[in-house]
Amino acid sequence: MAHIFAFWESRAFYDSFMARSHDRLASAQAGTFKDTQVKLFDHRFDVKTGFEPRFTDADLVRVALCRVHEERAEHFTLMQEKVWNPAMAGSPGMLRGLFGEAPGHEFMVLSMWHSAAEHGKYRTERVERLALRAQIEADVASLTGDIVQLEPSWTV
Repeated sequence: MAHIFAFWESRAFYDSFMARSHDRLASAQAGTFKDTQVKLFDHRFDVKTGFEPRFTDADLVRVALCRVHEERAEHFTLMQEKVWNPAMAGSPGMLRGLFGEAPGHEFMVLSMWHSAAEHGKYRTERVERLALRAQIEADVASLTGDIVQLEPSWTV
């Protein structure tokens, strides 16, 4: 499985790319992959510091995709900002991240880490306690995600 993260300066640039270049590039890649899924998220806020789409200083990315109950979306967003973000920001090895939203009450939390070991310390020490405090079970209808070991030669 491969994860490809693309960051656009604006929705207008994204729309222009899709209208002018996407089909040509996609046809050149025919047969090189299967079961592709694409999701477009709007940036809501940063996790820790000003997000930069720079991957050269990170070894690991954690991406969490959350489908949230409609009536709990506002609470989920508030808990991300008031509970999860400060916990991640205070965790040694966490570089930066972002919180994004897509239509249908879907959210993405992307966090960048120095190493798997640093992410592992945060995870084992805090996740269960933070999940209870944020009432994650009441908010989230489904949660998927992955821990992505970055391949420097794939970074452009």
